[in-house]
Amino acid sequence: MTATGPVHDGVRLTAQPHVLRVTLVSADGLNSLGGGTLRALESALDRAEADPDCRVLVIEGSGGTFCTGLDFEEAVTDASGADQGGAAFLALMRRLGRTPLAVVACVDGRVAGGGVGLAAAADLVIATERSEFSLPEALWGLVPCCVLPVLVRRTGYQPAYAMALSTQPVPARRAAEFRLVDEVVPDPEASVRRLLVRLTRLDPVTIGELKRYFQAMWFTSQDTDEFALREFTRLIDSPVARRRITDYTTTRRLPWEAPRP
Repeated sequence: MTATGPVHDGVRLTAQPHVLRVTLVSADGLNSLGGGTLRALESALDRAEADPDCRVLVIEGSGGTFCTGLDFEEAVTDASGADQGGAAFLALMRRLGRTPLAVVACVDGRVAGGGVGLAAAADLVIATERSEFSLPEALWGLVPCCVLPVLVRRTGYQPAYAMALSTQPVPARRAAEFRLVDEVVPDPEASVRRLLVRLTRLDPVTIGELKRYFQAMWFTSQDTDEFALREFTRLIDSPVARRRITDYTTTRRLPWEAPRP
């Protein structure tokens, strides 16, 4: 039985047998991660973890966009938004890495900035051919500080560095080559159903232990997150980033777009 709920803070929840599906939905189509959306994602995790029958959390986008990352406009218009946005995002990344649920990102379309981090933090990433992944932060005068800890864990150093430096979109097939994507398929739903055959047989305690063990063998730590947050907060308050984000809030012109006549 499927129970679909209303959209709240840009998130719609759909309960299915053994699965809680989280769909990012926003009126502007960007599916960005403002403060309300980050809190809604935390609440979705609370709900899924409280359900003894739930084994899988599926995160997906809508309207041809998975997620475009943190809401920069919200961050710079709120005096405390930069710190809160980065801290809440990192807290969500940590929690996805530790939850005793299997987290599956179903990607169909555009993924940018923190959306790349949201996908990379998932245990499994399934993408369609039309999906593209990009880190445009440098064009804003920023560095993808909060994304890189989870991205490097998946891809290694050079693919993550190349994405951050070039800012160019990476097609799904190329992303699969360096393991940001686990599977490129025409029908993500069929892949999720296939995964459920095995995932629903795992005890959540075992999933949690597996995540804990793998994380213990990796170099990221609480210190890594604290460094990422300090750098994000410093850079988003820099003159270059402030100027470019303020220009966007007033003209709606993205940094990589030519000035309008």
